[in-house]
Amino acid sequence: MSSPSTPPTGSSASSPSPSALTCDCDLLAPSTESLTAGLYLHATSRHVGRRLTAWLAALGLPYERRPEGPLVTHQAFGSLQSLLDAFNPTERADLYAAPCRADGSPDTWQMAPLERWVQRLGSGWFFAASERLCFHLQPIVTLRGGTVYGYEALVRAEGQGGLIGAGDLLQAAAAHGQSRAFDAQARRGAIRQLYPQLAPGQVLFINFAPGVVYNPDVCLQTTFQTCREVGADFSRLLFEVTESEAFPDLALLRRILDRYRAEGAQVALDDLGAGHTSLTYLAQLRPDVVKLDRALISGLHADDRRTPLVLALIEYAHDLGIRVVAEGIETETELQMVRELGADYAQGYFLGRPAPVPAGVPQHAARLWSGR
Repeated sequence: MSSPSTPPTGSSASSPSPSALTCDCDLLAPSTESLTAGLYLHATSRHVGRRLTAWLAALGLPYERRPEGPLVTHQAFGSLQSLLDAFNPTERADLYAAPCRADGSPDTWQMAPLERWVQRLGSGWFFAASERLCFHLQPIVTLRGGTVYGYEALVRAEGQGGLIGAGDLLQAAAAHGQSRAFDAQARRGAIRQLYPQLAPGQVLFINFAPGVVYNPDVCLQTTFQTCREVGADFSRLLFEVTESEAFPDLALLRRILDRYRAEGAQVALDDLGAGHTSLTYLAQLRPDVVKLDRALISGLHADDRRTPLVLALIEYAHDLGIRVVAEGIETETELQMVRELGADYAQGYFLGRPAPVPAGVPQHAARLWSGR
């Protein structure tokens, strides 16, 4: 699915209201393009092109020689991964594929890296799974009192072999060109399924990728409508930016966060300390909450060389009025360390694994606050 052009900013008497606009966030559906005729393969360099022809013959893949390039028939789709494996990562970047139209010509509008097409063909389960989304909750615990501040919603899907995790779902969504629609569907599903399960005052953390929102006034309308449908208190919703540093448009990211806040919701940035631009994003965006990257926390102890860094990051965030979540807490020592360093909240397996229903703080962790 191609991304629409960004609608013009500003308003006028003749401009439609945001709620009247539509977005491809609202639709998650498979392409009607038939692939039974095959895929045209294309190499952007002569060297890779010669190797492509040689490997097609060496692997015995059925294909037709066409003026537009080799046409691999559907019988060979199951062997495309083997073909891809024959090339090193640099060479793979030169390999593309496009589906064959009914008239036999390549559909260049759907040309994409061969690697993506292999992922797409290997994840035919994606659209059916997207209709069976479910969510697990992982507690985020207040370090001052040991109570559950809220839960992070983690997307899953019911597959034939069991639950499909978020990583596989997101990878398949990208392969099918459905990242925007899947992200929006997951946000809406999390709100519908999980918000009603929260205890009074608890907050629901909802992940979203900023790259899927091309215009917050349009793309977020269905999310806000879902919030209203379930009667959600917007102040108890916290929208968490994932992969913020991979999103270079800081001005648009600020607009997205401001749009969430305009509805009364909170916002968070994930993985502080994971890269060199984290502090810039923190200072300019001023989220309500920031999460420390788990690589900073794993194995943390009193004599650890990372301790001064973690302390400095927490103090810096607090100076900006931002609360801090320490992620990846897996041991009592790590928990005690982040408490002493001044983090506000903690999250990790020691404090509760993801579960289909709110589970609270496990007894082995709760005793640290009760003194038993």
